[in-house]
Amino acid sequence: MTVLADANLRLDAGPMDYVLLGFYFVLVLGIGALARRSVSSSLDFFLSGRSMPAWVTGLAFISANLGAVEIFGMTANGAQYGVPTVHYYWIGAIPAMVFLGLVMMPFYYGSKVRSVPEFLLRRFGRFAHLVNSLSFALAQVLIAGVNLFALATVINLLLGWPTWVAIIVSAAIVLAYTTLGGLSAAIYNEVMQFFVIVAMLLPLTIVGMVKVGGWSGLVAKITAANSDAAAQLHSWPGSNLTGIANPVLSVIGLVFGLGFVLSFGYWTTNFAEVQRALSAKSMSAARRTPLIGAYPKTLIVLLIFIPGMIAAVVSPELAAYKAAGAPKGSAITYNNTIELLIRDLLPNGMLGIAITGLVAAFMAGMAASVSSFNTVFTYDLWQTYVVKNKPDDYYLRVGRLITIVGCVIAIGTAFIAGQFGNIMDYLQTLFGFFNAPLFATFLLGMFWKRMTPMAGGIGLIVGTASAVTVDVLNRYGALSLSNQGSAFVAASVAFIMDIVISVIVTLVTAPKPESELVGLVWSLTPRDSLKHSDTGENAGWYRKPVVLGVGVLVLAAALNIVFW
Repeated sequence: MTVLADANLRLDAGPMDYVLLGFYFVLVLGIGALARRSVSSSLDFFLSGRSMPAWVTGLAFISANLGAVEIFGMTANGAQYGVPTVHYYWIGAIPAMVFLGLVMMPFYYGSKVRSVPEFLLRRFGRFAHLVNSLSFALAQVLIAGVNLFALATVINLLLGWPTWVAIIVSAAIVLAYTTLGGLSAAIYNEVMQFFVIVAMLLPLTIVGMVKVGGWSGLVAKITAANSDAAAQLHSWPGSNLTGIANPVLSVIGLVFGLGFVLSFGYWTTNFAEVQRALSAKSMSAARRTPLIGAYPKTLIVLLIFIPGMIAAVVSPELAAYKAAGAPKGSAITYNNTIELLIRDLLPNGMLGIAITGLVAAFMAGMAASVSSFNTVFTYDLWQTYVVKNKPDDYYLRVGRLITIVGCVIAIGTAFIAGQFGNIMDYLQTLFGFFNAPLFATFLLGMFWKRMTPMAGGIGLIVGTASAVTVDVLNRYGALSLSNQGSAFVAASVAFIMDIVISVIVTLVTAPKPESELVGLVWSLTPRDSLKHSDTGENAGWYRKPVVLGVGVLVLAAALNIVFW
């Protein structure tokens, strides 16, 4: 335990490392200043004027997801659980991203909504819309706090600043370019940040694999150090990840709880992601956005979970922490995995690239949350319920102001995230609360034209309350769920309760007229609106959404077999 208590995580950066980081900050702020020139309306600020090409929105789509969830959370999962971490990608992301591109984007983009809650407004009315707008705004400032905490941690390690100072400085940097250039600044920075993140992860993985003697050497070290090595070296049944001892129930939890409820709930209804696709210049580009993003998503997991596994055997502090059973109050937690690996493996110069990659990841994640928060607050709450029918430049000013407010709130929520030894536990809990019931409501609403506005609102409330109840019961010992399996169960309960209550309420309340549901419900939407355009930048069989979708599903299935 002495090793854990006396651990020193300070990164020994040299002048060249600071130069690289300083250059990155100048570049980020410069992009924000340049993007400001193209912002003349609220649509420009919140949705980039719907002018972005598919390759830009596709990379921004996946970069917005490459925040603290991926870099801190998934490397932490790799260190703690090993190979089963891949389920968050090949089971818990790719199928849902394909579904979003092929099935749901035509409804989002075709209806010309400016946000996911606005789609609910058109489909269900004001009650469901208000419930979702409030819950989404809350979720985004909580998630922004996760990325802000991670970003502040890196600054703390690099400069030795107190965590609270690092949090405020980090928030100010993201606030500067997001307020200046809106979504355009966020998207262009996210494209750049994607390549910076890969430039960090690739050498880290290569150097780490060389150090442990390749994959066979890593397997040997994990086998020697862990009694549950078999569970860490195979993806199925993933019992160590779910905390469910029965292998059959563990697989059901992964496939239904993670692969269906949590995954589809996150990727198809999370406006922080969907917003990037809504900024695309055409329906075809919008549909291709999540499909293009799915390819790097499928492969980048190899650069995330493998470094986590390496850190668990080459870092003395992390190895001691894991062997001690992850004791509470330790100076080291699984959240420190990527930092320990950078400290132990990379020399100066490469260290600067790695630090910049970390900063880029957390800035991208926070900017995604803040830019979606300001859109939903301005359009779905302020304009709809508080101050209506004002000139467009008024809402542009409100958007910039609420961006500041969102960053200030995120400073507070950052300290909540710091209380979790593995922030994936925290994030999966949030997704179960907010995304799982929302997906149930969307699924019923899109494929069942009879579903009523009242059912939409009540279903969301009951679904969220059900997930919260499961979480509270588990925390106070009434349930015996451990690891991230508790979030899978809570999400599953939220989804099922939302469906059940929505059906019951629908049967005793009046539906909307079919004339008001055209373009919002599958059976009432003209099939022509779902077809791929074969002209201009959309020409070519390889650009067809179905081809892209099938291709990435085959790739994910092949990798799943390799790591079975």
